[in-house]
Amino acid sequence: MAISLNIIFASPSSHNHTTSCIRFLSSSTALRSQSPSPVLALFCSSIFAPVADMDSGAGPSLFPLHRCKTIHLVRHGQGIHNVDGEKNYKSYLKPEYFDAELTPLGWQQVDNLRKHVRACGLYKKIDLVITSPLLRTMQTAVGVFGGEGYTDRLDVVPLMVANAADSGRAAISSLDSPPIIALELCREHLGVHPCDKRRNISDYQFLFPAIDFSLVESNEDILWKANVRETKEEVAARGLQFLNWLWTRKEKEIAIVTHRGFLFHTLTAFGNDCHPLVKKEICRSFTNCELRSMVLVDRSMTGSDSSTTDYPGKVPYGVDLPSDVANENFEKENP
Repeated sequence: MAISLNIIFASPSSHNHTTSCIRFLSSSTALRSQSPSPVLALFCSSIFAPVADMDSGAGPSLFPLHRCKTIHLVRHGQGIHNVDGEKNYKSYLKPEYFDAELTPLGWQQVDNLRKHVRACGLYKKIDLVITSPLLRTMQTAVGVFGGEGYTDRLDVVPLMVANAADSGRAAISSLDSPPIIALELCREHLGVHPCDKRRNISDYQFLFPAIDFSLVESNEDILWKANVRETKEEVAARGLQFLNWLWTRKEKEIAIVTHRGFLFHTLTAFGNDCHPLVKKEICRSFTNCELRSMVLVDRSMTGSDSSTTDYPGKVPYGVDLPSDVANENFEKENP
């Protein structure tokens, strides 16, 4: 089941460790704002609430639509490392799980999520898919959001070639598919575990010809260290950097295919000003092929897109002084 929450970018001065502070707000939960935002934000508990109460953070919140993005967070399907890892955490250290691929069950999970995003109409809304550049996430991304069966043709390359990584799966078409780009920022917890080390990008380009790898700077995996594991705080900071990066994109509806560890450590930092049940809903771990939808809101003027739906009015120009303003002016002029 997808949930819809607001991710709020607050003033840079309101967070000690990062350039921006992100807070989740629930429209059905009482909210408390710890510092004023430099950008207009309205919090209205009801249309009859005193004006003073509207700044208290209680009730629903309003934001300009062009300062919002909808993001759909997806964890990859079951990988071969997950099977042993669920039983014994030390199994994640096994070299044979290097860049773990999906299991047959994982592919079934992908197929079911694919059916869901089409049945609910989400597939037609996605402007962009961002995937972690690991085998299991890219298999999930193309399996869920890719086109139908691929047939050889000179003018179109497949998203995934047939039997990629001995998967036994047919080739997946890039036709009628949103663009898919790979990005290192949303990778899994880096270091030590071989399952989280990626292959060379040149190897992936053969397996996934239509995925855009142009944002991955190094062919080899220079981020993964055999003896150094990222701290939880470092993963969370990288997640925050990723969310900030999203504002450099023009797309408004974005699917992100990533990992449980990355999602958990990133989302755990949020929701502290929400009801405990909402905080729990935000931060609970993702299951394989789970999808949750959220709203990303820009309150720090990070995004620069103008509205495509707002209309200025007064075309043609005409007098439109509101009655309450006219009454105030009358009282001032006639004390």
